[in-house]
Amino acid sequence: MSKVLIVESHNDKFFIEALVKHMNSSDITIETPICTIDDYTCLTSLSQLENRLVALKAEVEKIASIEKIGIIVDADKVGVQSRTDEVQIIVDKLFTDLDVEINIYIMNVDGQGELETVLKQIASSDTTIADCLGKWQTCLPTDKKLSQKEFDKVWVQMYQRYDCCTKKEAKQAGKKCNNEMSFSKNIYNLDNPILDELKTFLQELGAN
Repeated sequence: MSKVLIVESHNDKFFIEALVKHMNSSDITIETPICTIDDYTCLTSLSQLENRLVALKAEVEKIASIEKIGIIVDADKVGVQSRTDEVQIIVDKLFTDLDVEINIYIMNVDGQGELETVLKQIASSDTTIADCLGKWQTCLPTDKKLSQKEFDKVWVQMYQRYDCCTKKEAKQAGKKCNNEMSFSKNIYNLDNPILDELKTFLQELGAN
């Protein structure tokens, strides 16, 4: 019997894989992300999640090989409870009569945000260059300022490419300084207490 984890993007997938490895757990299958990489608005209606769960439901009904499904999505601005309620409505609609355990985790910092919000908090290497983006943001005209979500994404990209990559690596940033490579460089503190709830979620998903 398998445990399946659905995540929101490829970046989430890379992060969770690194975290699971750090936790020395391998009893979790990381499913195909429910939206494309760097798609900032893909969950406006949660339609991608529903489509993925419909496919998983068919698999459960056909061969009953899945015993647990974990779902990780971002809180964004709507918050943990509102996002949980949105996901739960879809789950209740599809899985009420099936013998499969479904658990939901909402990626957040202090109730809002997304993966990049978390990464910004757990960055463990020098952040001098990325932190200078704060001054850049303050000098922008009001109508040109980035949203917090956009800013956090840019901050993480700058941190990975310019604070944590060598000059040689930065010349091939797409290959050497992306999220997939960065999670293997020990530039994030995966023991940060901010990850405790997520770790508990993953441990429970992997438990027999």
